[in-house]
Amino acid sequence: MKLSLTSVVVDAADLEGEGLFWHGLLGGTLSRIPTHRFVQADGLPVLVVQHAPEHTPPHQPDGSPQQMHIDLATDDLLAADRRVLEAGGRRLRPADGPTGADAEGSRVYASPAGHPFCIRAVRPATQ
Repeated sequence: MKLSLTSVVVDAADLEGEGLFWHGLLGGTLSRIPTHRFVQADGLPVLVVQHAPEHTPPHQPDGSPQQMHIDLATDDLLAADRRVLEAGGRRLRPADGPTGADAEGSRVYASPAGHPFCIRAVRPATQ
């Protein structure tokens, strides 16, 4: 039996704001129905934002459970960092922000609803 990941669902009190954030970060298309936003980007499962009026953000990085976690990979951590911030996300550990001399490893961010996620730098395979 084979299983495949078709979607990732996150809760948010601000349905539109969270949907716009993930769309701004991942690209693709943003579809709307009254209770959900659907972000469909090439090569990724559908990211679904589900309206949860009582949602409270987790206290990360050192507090209550994460509630969900997404790992993304990039070949340009500096550009990814700028894109997260421009889309409305925030660094959970501001001192960990990438710099010209420190553009490797991974960084931890939060979406506008407070959902933590990581972006990891990956090097292209060499031949």
